Amino acid sequence: MKLYCLSGHPTLPCNVLKFKSTTIMLDCGLDMTSALHFLPLPLVHSPRLSKLPGWVSKDGTIALEKELKECAGRVFVDSLPEFCLPERELLDLSTIDVILISNYHCMMALPYITEHPGFTGTVYATEPTLQIGRLLMEELVNFMERVPKAQSATCWKNKEIQRLLPGPLKEAVDVWTWKRCYSLQEVNSALSKVQLVGYSQKVELFGAVQVTPLSSGYSLGSSNWIIQSHYEKVAYVSGSSLLTTHPQPMDQSSLKNSDVLILTGLTQIPTANPDGMLGEFCSNLAMTIRAGGNVLIPCYPSGVIYDLLECLYQFIDSANLGSTPFYFISPVANSSLEFSQIFAEWLCQNKQSKVYLPEPPFPHAELIQTNKLKHYPSIHGDFSAEFRQPCVVFTGHPSLRFGDAVHFVELWGKSSLNTIIFTEPDFSYLDALAPYQPLAMKCVYCPIDTRLNFHQVPKLLKEVQPLHVVCPEQYTQPPPTQVHRSDLMLELQLPPMPYRRCSVLGLPFRRRYERIQLLPELAKSLVPSEIKPGISVATVSAVLQSKDNKHVLQPAPKPAPAPPSKKRKRVVEESPEVRAPKPLLSGAVPLEPSLATLHKHGITEVKVEDTPDGHILHLQAEDTLIQLEEDGTHIVCDSNESLRITLRDLVLRFLQKL
Repeated sequence: MKLYCLSGHPTLPCNVLKFKSTTIMLDCGLDMTSALHFLPLPLVHSPRLSKLPGWVSKDGTIALEKELKECAGRVFVDSLPEFCLPERELLDLSTIDVILISNYHCMMALPYITEHPGFTGTVYATEPTLQIGRLLMEELVNFMERVPKAQSATCWKNKEIQRLLPGPLKEAVDVWTWKRCYSLQEVNSALSKVQLVGYSQKVELFGAVQVTPLSSGYSLGSSNWIIQSHYEKVAYVSGSSLLTTHPQPMDQSSLKNSDVLILTGLTQIPTANPDGMLGEFCSNLAMTIRAGGNVLIPCYPSGVIYDLLECLYQFIDSANLGSTPFYFISPVANSSLEFSQIFAEWLCQNKQSKVYLPEPPFPHAELIQTNKLKHYPSIHGDFSAEFRQPCVVFTGHPSLRFGDAVHFVELWGKSSLNTIIFTEPDFSYLDALAPYQPLAMKCVYCPIDTRLNFHQVPKLLKEVQPLHVVCPEQYTQPPPTQVHRSDLMLELQLPPMPYRRCSVLGLPFRRRYERIQLLPELAKSLVPSEIKPGISVATVSAVLQSKDNKHVLQPAPKPAPAPPSKKRKRVVEESPEVRAPKPLLSGAVPLEPSLATLHKHGITEVKVEDTPDGHILHLQAEDTLIQLEEDGTHIVCDSNESLRITLRDLVLRFLQKL
């Protein structure tokens, strides 16, 4: 059993498990942090960005003014942003049978995999994961396609040029593998390969293994997966939460007794308490509005935004924010708000019960009815007519490289009354803001990440007790910026097996058993013999048929009757004799009783020699050897057949025939 690691990002995993003749991809996350090396895509023409000077090396030997621009002491690529894909050369992607998706953030690279030539596999995901994943992909494609760039920057990727560039472009890895965003046609084609599954639904893969999704408690429809055969069990835990938020709680009991547990997707901000961050978010938002400023929250169109809106719903009246307009701007804003209300069976019990009252599970429905929350597909059209300040705007993208957020940073960045609040943990807020510097607006970092932290993981593992744990190598050492914080790493009794991008791990357990079915007519013919009290054994002569990874023992075929001869013969030809199989022997030949038996039969000169596997009896007068071993007995006797048969019969007295 092998694990191929195609992603180096611990919260955006992509691994391939080879298990019992099946090839299973576990998630296909897309690392978008590479977009931070590119200039933002403004929706409205930006004089500031268009006047940025091109970059030329200090000695003047490298001039890439058209591709690279300087801004606030850093260099950015002036081209459509590109993304770091999972490794595609480590194994042949066309051999992948199945892709298991754990949550909608971990499927953003799906079109790059499924649209690869030769891919014929199936993708399994829950319905909310599919539908919200579709929204995230559609939003990403929309952001890219509505601001086309004529030029494509490639010269800077030359290794000789890249090593002369200033950091952090100089440190960027595998830049030649970066790719532009996929098209809407590729998104639809990729998602057409998805088969929907429900929690605890068992799916057979080619008769070899069974996969089952379990609630992971992180987001709507998010799953951990169990991959098991009759005798082996692998648990895949990715993006899980033990906190009480809007999704169904995590199913821990089904993870018990795994041979291997693959652990990914822990919190990216282990030092930040989500509840404390929510409180800070609300107080900073209220302070800015009271001072007459605007608040920008760059966010994804699903997930944490539901919790933020619920928190604000409870906070608005007590903070006297009742007249402040809240805007949610995204090409998929309407669909996201509606989906969150209709996936009732994927929600926690508290929210499920509201559906039967009937009430909407989330309070943002009431915010929309009372016109406190308005949603728009973009800043153009109705929004520009109804926009009033001061206000709160939720919009994408958290990287601040594309989407409507780019326009609002340009619009509000020059005033210190305004505030930008970062709630998504996926991007460094300092890197996100770099191309907008110098910036007067206040910046508040309130990352909300409800995934498992390093204190919760040991407790979870103690409860589910896997034999082996596999995790990204980042989890086995403290963060590079806080090397003294040994509490921010996994310290387990049995050290975990770490992996990194492009590594191949041999998982530490061997398959020892296989289940075989006995046909009833064969079972009826067996004659068990008791070899120990309570243990009976029977010999089987049968034909083993293997098909679709299922193994069946069938009775051996009877010999075909001889065809009738044309010539008349008085003597009837007999059918060929079918010999009964030789009996199997069980037991052991004890040393002392066998010496006594030999003595009785007149063989007295016996020299005994001990060996690592047993004993050798040297019958000196007869010039014969008897080797007594644990799994066999050998009689070495030259040219004296009658003696050999006598010795054989003496040995057989100690053994049981089956």
